[in-house]
Amino acid sequence: MSGHSKWHSIKHKKGAIDAKRGRAFSKLIKELTVAARGGGDPFGNPRLRKAMDDAKALNMPMDTMMNSIKCGTGVFAGAAIVDSTYVVYAQGGVVGVVEW
Repeated sequence: MSGHSKWHSIKHKKGAIDAKRGRAFSKLIKELTVAARGGGDPFGNPRLRKAMDDAKALNMPMDTMMNSIKCGTGVFAGAAIVDSTYVVYAQGGVVGVVEW
């Protein structure tokens, strides 16, 4: 049974799961930061409350959630993540709206 290792199999499975979880956490952190710009109180800000519920559903640590909310409210000086809306004009008179 040369070349077969249980740890080798576990390592690749765990790596794939961790990569998915990291991508999901990144999206939720951005959403928490943007939602916190409307107010840092989850009871007065339904968008923030929804983002927090989504983060809890994926077992995000509370420290990570609170740090991203603090970045959004301006307590931490971090990268500015801003909601943007773009109006796009295409050929043939087609107009589109992109929310980023």
